[in-house]
Formats: sequence, C-alpha cells, structure tokens
Amino acid sequence: MNPADVAQVSKPAVSRVSNPRALQSVTARSKLARRGEMLQHWVAAHRLLINTLLIALAPAWYGCDKPPTQAASAPAQPTNVAPGFSLTNAQPKLTTMKLWLGSQELTAELAMTLPQIMTGMMFRKEMAENEGMLFVLARPHRASFYMRNTLIPLSCAYIDPQGTILELHDMKPRDESPIEAASDNIQYVLEVKQGWFERNKVATGAVVRTEFGSMPETFLRRR
Repeated sequence: MNPADVAQVSKPAVSRVSNPRALQSVTARSKLARRGEMLQHWVAAHRLLINTLLIALAPAWYGCDKPPTQAASAPAQPTNVAPGFSLTNAQPKLTTMKLWLGSQELTAELAMTLPQIMTGMMFRKEMAENEGMLFVLARPHRASFYMRNTLIPLSCAYIDPQGTILELHDMKPRDESPIEAASDNIQYVLEVKQGWFERNKVATGAVVRTEFGSMPETFLRRR
C-alpha cells in the first residue's frame, strides 16, 4: 500500500475520534448511564427502607385498628368480675335509694365502686320483695353479668343512660354463663328478686326514676 492509500485509510479514523461532537455524545451517554445506575441504587435503597418501616410499624397499626373477626367473636367477659378477684363473704348492706318503675316503687342498694359492683349479691341469702340492687357503671357499654357465688334467683334489667329499660333477663343461682346485653349502651343494671318485673307488669321501654329525679339528673351530674 502506498503512502497516499495509507493517508486515505487512516484519515477518516482520525477524524472520527477527534470529532468534538462525537466526544461530547459519548461523554453524555456515559454520564447518563452512570446517573441511571445511581438512580437504580437509590430506588433499591429506599424500597428497603420503606419495607423495614412497614414491618416495624405494622404492630402499632393493628393495635389501633378494629380487632379481627375471630377475636371479636370470643365469649364476652362478665362486667361484674375482674381477673384474680375472689370473695368469700357477702358485702355489707349498701347505701339505698328509692326507685320508681312506672307506679311501682323499689328500695335499691347502690353498687357504685368497682369492689361493690364485682361483689354485687354474692353470698346474700335473701332479698325482700320490693328491694333490689342498682349497679351504676362507669360508662355505657355492652354489659355482661353472671351469677358466680349468688344464691338467690334474680331478674335483671339492662338500662340505658336515660333510664330506659332495654332488656330483661332471668338469672339462675350459681350460673357462671355471662348474660351479654344485645345493646352496647347499657349504663345501669338493676337486680331484683326473680319474677319481680313480671309480677309488677314492668316491661322493656319502662323508664326508671329515682327520688331525686331522672337517672341522668341523679347520677351523671354528680360526676
């Protein structure tokens, strides 16, 4: 090959390498590739961080959410019992108050503190015809009472905050099966001698009043 041929062959190669625009294009593509790699690493790192945070925060979210269906269907715990609480004797007679259910009058003991509510009528051996025990609960909820260590057959009324009887139930002595309210708006529970409501024609819908006025006037304004 003569010098002219060599010059003709080599000239284009030199011009391609030394072309500024070509060099700029190659450099730009290289920078773009490096940026793409950096972006991929950044995305991967943040995905890992987000997944870690989700795993760490999951227990807190579930704790604030509604319980699962399986847990919600578990048997209700009685309102008048606390874990590890046990009694062997009846409690002394409590402060009393007159109640009216329609035209019928009752003298009811007031169970207002937690020990009084948990003890209730346990180990009592008698109850007069027109006597009862009124449980004043801390807040409206789905009440659930049972008859552990209770020797007298009783009837109970589940009562809303306004004093309206929503439910009536008969309760068997020593029966530890909880009687759960159908409503979650129970503020008071009135226990009387079994059959008293039927004998005195007191039914659901009746309004309970005290010697001081309505139930909210008597109890809720004192808090």
